[in-house]
Amino acid sequence: MAGQDEPRRKADPADRVDPGTEPESADERRRRRAQFLRELNEARELRERVQPRRARAARMRQQMRMRTFRW
Repeated sequence: MAGQDEPRRKADPADRVDPGTEPESADERRRRRAQFLRELNEARELRERVQPRRARAARMRQQMRMRTFRW
């Protein structure tokens, strides 16, 4: 069959642009990312308050990961 020898390219969401819409500006993207990171941080803080033992264990695992990470 034709086309079997060619590797398939994964679909990149950045390639898809809805007709009639403009690609978002870098400022918009940064604003949305900052908002997302604020909400993520807020969720982590809430989780730490609600489940302190589990949050502490997660922090310890992260510290161990960073100690054993090789650059």
